[in-house]
Amino acid sequence: MVDIEQPKKKAAGVPAVLSSFKFGLREMGPARTGKVFAKMNQDGGFDCPSCAWPDPDHKRKHAAEFCENGAKAVAWEATRKRVPRSFFAENSIDDLFRISEYELGKLGRITEPLLLRAGADHYEPVGWDEAFDVVARHLRALDSPDDAVFYTSGRTSNEAAFLYQLLVRAYGTNNLPDCSNMCHESSGTALTRVIGSGKGAVTLEMLEEAELIVVVGQNPGTNAPRMLSHLEVAKKHGADIVSVNPLPEPGLMNFKNPQRPSGWVGKGTALADQHLQIRIGGDQALFLAVGHLLLEAEAAAPGTVLDKEFLERHTSGYELYAKHNAELDWPAVELATGLSRAEIEQFTQRFLKSKATVICWAMGLTQHREAVATITEIVNVLLLQGNIGKPGAGPCPVRGHSNVQGDRSMGIWEKMPESFLERLDNEFAFTAPREHGVDATATVQRLREGSVRVFFAMGGNFAMATPDTAVVHQGLRACDLTVQVSTKLNRSHTVTGREALILPTLGRTDHDHTAAGPQSVTVEDSQGAVHLSTGNLVPPAPDLLSEVQIVCALAQRLVPDVGEIPWSDFAKDYSLIRQRIGRTCDGYENFEDRLRANEGGFLLAHAARDHREFKTSDAKAQFSVNDLTWLPTEPGRLLLQTMRSHDQFNTTIYGLEDRYRGVHGTRDVVFVNPADLDELGLRDGQLVDIVSEFAGVERRAPGFRLVSYPTARGCVAAYYPETNVLMSADDVAKESNTPVAKGLTVRLEPAAS
Repeated sequence: MVDIEQPKKKAAGVPAVLSSFKFGLREMGPARTGKVFAKMNQDGGFDCPSCAWPDPDHKRKHAAEFCENGAKAVAWEATRKRVPRSFFAENSIDDLFRISEYELGKLGRITEPLLLRAGADHYEPVGWDEAFDVVARHLRALDSPDDAVFYTSGRTSNEAAFLYQLLVRAYGTNNLPDCSNMCHESSGTALTRVIGSGKGAVTLEMLEEAELIVVVGQNPGTNAPRMLSHLEVAKKHGADIVSVNPLPEPGLMNFKNPQRPSGWVGKGTALADQHLQIRIGGDQALFLAVGHLLLEAEAAAPGTVLDKEFLERHTSGYELYAKHNAELDWPAVELATGLSRAEIEQFTQRFLKSKATVICWAMGLTQHREAVATITEIVNVLLLQGNIGKPGAGPCPVRGHSNVQGDRSMGIWEKMPESFLERLDNEFAFTAPREHGVDATATVQRLREGSVRVFFAMGGNFAMATPDTAVVHQGLRACDLTVQVSTKLNRSHTVTGREALILPTLGRTDHDHTAAGPQSVTVEDSQGAVHLSTGNLVPPAPDLLSEVQIVCALAQRLVPDVGEIPWSDFAKDYSLIRQRIGRTCDGYENFEDRLRANEGGFLLAHAARDHREFKTSDAKAQFSVNDLTWLPTEPGRLLLQTMRSHDQFNTTIYGLEDRYRGVHGTRDVVFVNPADLDELGLRDGQLVDIVSEFAGVERRAPGFRLVSYPTARGCVAAYYPETNVLMSADDVAKESNTPVAKGLTVRLEPAAS
């Protein structure tokens, strides 16, 4: 039953604990729940397959080092449910397509390879040998390796990701799109150019030492709940915290830490000292204005605001930036941000007071057309006061998927630099292709053209995660073969090529035992720490293979004679993979030795963070000059942002609840400011179609319920993946090519009765 109530003003606490264990008990039972939760994010245990938030060191690690959504992610994977053979015999591919994403995920783990033969309408179980032979046959038959695309999800381990990119390059292509293309590619693009590394320059300890923390375009209460614990520590140390978001999010209003008694019976901790309810697309203008005010304050009191020594020694482009930003169109800033000058000046006062500032952001910034420019404006503000490479300061992109950062470190990128490719050549005695491959957006465009013949996915749910949903589905169905390496069913298993394979794999929670003995894998978290992950559950079926073993088995059929690559040895002993990673991947030198010496893992080097060394074109941190851009709308038009509910992780739907926003029993809702409802002649609870407009093309998401909600004026919000149908594959962020999911121009039309 659909029920809409008032949004919450607090996050976590007893309801989060009850929700975690309720979900765990339902999926795993009491004994399994206790076993799994006790090992989650612990030394000697397994890494949560959900978000990429880092773990504290062993001295500060809590016995329950997980959050509500992490508990759901683990229970979803470690469920006792299995999908039997009879299910596929009874349900055709058309029947499967009619099952909702939510219901597909509830069916349980897949336990054997499944093949949809050409002309058939049902999956049938096959042996591993036949499954690999089918993939190899299709790939060998292509006119060019570039006719195949190899997608990767961020939950893949370092070892599997490294071997996957090695296989793909040994095959002869760089077509390695991954989920980072759709989320933090803008962060990497911006940060690499201006500080010399695409990774954030803040550790957990640095975050807790900050005097000012700005959380922009991020909802940590749902998307990275363990972050709230560290914000609480910073708050108790005296930090100011500011939230910048079109929607008020309860996690930043008040946090009831379930790891403390006060989180159970107390009032909780009020985290945000200021909430800036910014208009969608106004973040660049906001940080332009902050930079302008900091420059003005320095001019009024020379030597008291800017870090002149840092600027002179470590940066370039300051003079040009200062000249460009000397004048500011304040009316335009106020229109762009939806904020008053007084609010922005109050915000800037916090920068003036702070001696150590961290700015965090997530997809609320990265999925805009001007995302790269916006992030460079954030770095500009940090550079002015020397807020990088010192305790309590720096840029902090918060990655959303467990090992998405590690995937990139391992070479999962369509345009890896020449230095990496040369090391790969030398290590494995073959020549990797040099021509850049396709990213996720280009893959959608190629699917639209019908030029992808084989689509291979190592995890993820490409059919729903990407823009232009109908176009993607049509393109996947036109492929000769689609392959999904997965633990559970999702929409991508029901949108198939003329032939299709599902290759079931071990999950993070599963014990991985090979001929060489028990195996562990590694992950790299959002702040550059690397640690082991070891599953402890009996696998759902005795013949399941790990992702590492799947890659190696396919490679032995597809590229057995390319280079000098001991695929069979890698499949048995993952430490051998790590030795090769250590000789190939930046920052992972002596990888296996460092793991053995540090049970809790180790922190990767970061030149800008550790030594104020910047690996840019001029060895300096670079100021950027950007013109003010924003998103004006015509009367009757609104700006849409897509977002998660509290009961999902990316495209995985755990339930139909968004407890913090007061939505129960449905996902087909659109949140609208009550004043906008009145102005448009619409009413709370009414059913509407959301219609997007881009480049003269309209896209429609029908049958959404209006929810009166305190979002910014002129801005609306709705859940993805349901609203990905409104996105265009041609509407992308400049430079990073990330699909635009924030700032879509839409109108709301009453639904047909």
